[in-house]
Amino acid sequence: MIPNQRELFGIPDDVVYFNCAYTSPLPAPVEQAGREAVALKRTPWKLPPELFISGPERTRAAFAAVLGCDPEGVALVPAVSYAMAVAAKNLPLAEDRVVLMLDEQFPSNVYPWLKMAPGRVRAVPRPKEGTWSDAVLASVTPDVGLVALPNCHWTDGTVFDLAAVRAACDAVGAHLVVDATQSLGAMPFDMAAVRPDVLAASGHKWLLGPYGVSYLYLDAKWRGGEPLEENWLNREGSEDFSRLTEYRDGYRPGARRFDMGEVSSFALMPMASTALELIASWGVENVAASLKPVVARLAVMGQAFGLTPVPEAERAPHMIGLKLTNRLAKPVVQGMVYQNVFASARGSVIRLAPHLFANARDVELFTNALARNLST
Repeated sequence: MIPNQRELFGIPDDVVYFNCAYTSPLPAPVEQAGREAVALKRTPWKLPPELFISGPERTRAAFAAVLGCDPEGVALVPAVSYAMAVAAKNLPLAEDRVVLMLDEQFPSNVYPWLKMAPGRVRAVPRPKEGTWSDAVLASVTPDVGLVALPNCHWTDGTVFDLAAVRAACDAVGAHLVVDATQSLGAMPFDMAAVRPDVLAASGHKWLLGPYGVSYLYLDAKWRGGEPLEENWLNREGSEDFSRLTEYRDGYRPGARRFDMGEVSSFALMPMASTALELIASWGVENVAASLKPVVARLAVMGQAFGLTPVPEAERAPHMIGLKLTNRLAKPVVQGMVYQNVFASARGSVIRLAPHLFANARDVELFTNALARNLST
């Protein structure tokens, strides 16, 4: 268990922030890294050319440590939508095959497939009986060529058995694409068991970094594909500024060819790498173990008010949805803001996403605010 980190996050005592699935607060070391980086840009004569390469490489290695993968498979991108566009451009899909995803999946992991395979995208709805994960497994039929899933659903934290989905994909010869935005950094991920063809994660939520840096992992068999853009830094030999006009056909090794333009981003990269290194120092398993009791307590509180939490067997350790009956969650969530309690409304679900700053007083203040706003 990790000791409470409230001071590191700077959350005031009278604020309940259960909204990391929306965006996380910056831990103090990440903020400080950003301040130092901005100060460096004010004095560009102190900016070493080596930083164009070393900054991204530090972040690449830090992300690989959190995911548990080879850094050579990591590309640095601005958003999950960018990563999924890379996947859609490079993963082959036969004309008689379909793309399988979830009903009400986050749009960044939907629109690329609608464009790639119009009329051939199939969504699996939440079943009335049984688990959603089992419903997905039953839907991986021989006509499926690509499965695009999150590790847990963005609206309520429902978890999917991606190792079992990988096995099902192998049985029918389908690719597996994972959006790990709402899980990576706070929920363990078994790379050896899941073996994603492509995985993407946004950096500003559970990875505790700045907005505008995201991550793309590609399995070794896809690293020789075609990037979305032809920027100067992803080309072979680009680290030698004196020879940039000796144009090359080759790319830098590994997944670097898929890096975004201006990947060196002198303000964002130090923040991103500092955040990832902080998570690695805690250990993702320890983060999950520390958050799980908080989420369990929130589930009990929700049930006490007649709300329906995600069943324990399908529940993520770090976030949870509490479903209202025949009522939208938005008015309740908006009302709680006046008590300095912050969560998200997703349809009829109140989504709660705490982090290591959450404490017993937060749960008490949330309970009081929920009671007040359910009664209005």
